[in-house]
Amino acid sequence: MQKQYIIRKFNPKDLDNVVKLNWVFLPENYPSFFFLENYTHWPEAFLVAESEGKIVGYVMCRVEEKYYRFSPVKLGHVLSIAVEKKHRRQGIATALMNGAEEGLVNAYGVDLIYLEVRVSNEPAISLYKKLDYRVLGVMPKYYSDGEDGYLMVKSISERASDRLITAVLGYRVKSL
Repeated sequence: MQKQYIIRKFNPKDLDNVVKLNWVFLPENYPSFFFLENYTHWPEAFLVAESEGKIVGYVMCRVEEKYYRFSPVKLGHVLSIAVEKKHRRQGIATALMNGAEEGLVNAYGVDLIYLEVRVSNEPAISLYKKLDYRVLGVMPKYYSDGEDGYLMVKSISERASDRLITAVLGYRVKSL
């Protein structure tokens, strides 16, 4: 099947379409300024998928800094990803994640990437596992409706050992 979309960097002119996707397809919604703030700081890790001139998906990430053994550790955080329902199962989410990971690694030098996902979102969990993310643990009642979330993580650098990951993210989960 021929690819029917392109992946490109977010542009502020895309804001209304991205916010609409967020509100229509995700239960966790963000105000416009949140998207713009993340774009301003981490533009290489905020991508959109476009099909026939229309925004049909996006991924928004940020970079966080923690410390492990007195050394800084850069963490990529996938804040939000959405794809219109009629455009799913076409490789768009995979392409968005791959592009975001590339931006996080090449532009910002992250040691690991993490994300939160609803325990009931089996398609997303399956995708993340195919992309080499693993479940670090459960975050009880993480979402506003009381649903638990998984904290999933992907090691990027050799520095990102299990010990480092547990030290910088383990406090967020109930079980490791």
